[in-house]
Amino acid sequence: MRVTQRTAGTVFVIGGLAVTLAALAYPALVGVETTTTSQDRIIANTRYGPLTEADRDFVVKVRAAGLWEHPLGLMAMERGTTPAMKEAGKHLVAGHSGLDAMCRRMAPELGITLPNQASPQQQQFVATVDGSTGQQFDTTAVNIMRVTHGQIFPVIAKIRANTKNTMIRELADLANDTVLDHITVLEKTDLVNYDQVNFQQATPPKLPKAEMTPPAPQPGSPVLVLNEPEGLDVNTTSPTPTPTPTPTPTPAVG
Repeated sequence: MRVTQRTAGTVFVIGGLAVTLAALAYPALVGVETTTTSQDRIIANTRYGPLTEADRDFVVKVRAAGLWEHPLGLMAMERGTTPAMKEAGKHLVAGHSGLDAMCRRMAPELGITLPNQASPQQQQFVATVDGSTGQQFDTTAVNIMRVTHGQIFPVIAKIRANTKNTMIRELADLANDTVLDHITVLEKTDLVNYDQVNFQQATPPKLPKAEMTPPAPQPGSPVLVLNEPEGLDVNTTSPTPTPTPTPTPTPAVG
């Protein structure tokens, strides 16, 4: 079977990179009720409903995702080699600006400490993409982000189905629309290697907890704001995918 240069590059990038989105939260909450480690454990009773460990972790995961995907989106807007890639960058920036604003609004209400830096693993994602150029930049960025978005998608659904906290439901609703929008615009670049992406989503490598945990912010440090550039007008509501026919492979000659 003939392997194209683009496919080979994609396989190398995805196959050699540990891609999971599993940022952990900080225990900076009041109202601890038990000492178990279950994700269903209620760690605070708020006026918006009980808050579980899973709820808290979800807020931190959304915040941590923005801390690396927002700068990567800005990078794609500037360095993307196709209109579709630049458009994907705009959606990443706009989507995570909106999610970040909601996380920052919710955190004081729920007693959650937000990170100001992505995890070491997520920072490495950005460094890997930043170290590539041209079409390889596009391919690397698209496939890393397509894997991470595919992994967080079912997490959002589980949180939305199980949480009893109305603020968490609001965040899950927005995250669902945003992630689906990002998956759609990434796929529109025609750079997704689905075989490798699906494999990585289903069998993420196990990494040390320290690699997947965003560092705690310095005491008293201001919360970093992920701003949307002035004039950026992007609709990030849940899109309706447009079916397109799959090209018929050309028979090999000779």
